[in-house]
Amino acid sequence: MARVPGAAPVKSRLHAALTPARATDLYRCFLLDRLEALAALDVVRPVVAFTPAHARAAMAALVPPPVPLLAQEGEDLSARLTGGFARLFDDGHVAAIALDSDSPTLPMAYVSEAARVLLAEQADVVIGPADDGGYYLIGVRRRQPGLFDGIPWSTSETRAATLARARDLGLGVRLLPPWFDVDTPDDLRRLRAGVAGCDTAPRTAAFLRTLAC
Repeated sequence: MARVPGAAPVKSRLHAALTPARATDLYRCFLLDRLEALAALDVVRPVVAFTPAHARAAMAALVPPPVPLLAQEGEDLSARLTGGFARLFDDGHVAAIALDSDSPTLPMAYVSEAARVLLAEQADVVIGPADDGGYYLIGVRRRQPGLFDGIPWSTSETRAATLARARDLGLGVRLLPPWFDVDTPDDLRRLRAGVAGCDTAPRTAAFLRTLAC
């Protein structure tokens, strides 16, 4: 799940610390590092679900082939996730995972574990908890049309509400280890402190080295 860098504002809570242009540059590093890391996994087939839809050409120029592009459709994230999963299942995928694009140091072992659990039918839903109360990953092994109904997005209650909704639907859920995404200046400082030596985010690490201490 990704925004097209430069087509719409990204990482707005970092603008005061980085400027909008530099925040966009950082987000572009996040996205390219994530795609490169996913390409090394043999258990998943990456697809970039992007927004805004009119910026397909800009995203196509950025994303390395042969990664497919899928325009996000819907008025809110509930609709975009539900519709995106439905289209992936229509294309013949046996399970689907939605992954954020702003947790650049996320261990790819967590993604592999999510895929393994879904393929082995050990859970209906897999969630990767983010430290802010949301999640960096959610995966399903079949269509779950009501899973995202009424979820309060971008709040500290996002994950709890999703878990409650899954329980209401009678779905089995597996939780992955927690990780953090980068939304605020505090998150950026945490990223800078931990990115050294991280082999999943070389572009991000190079960008951060250009920042003043």
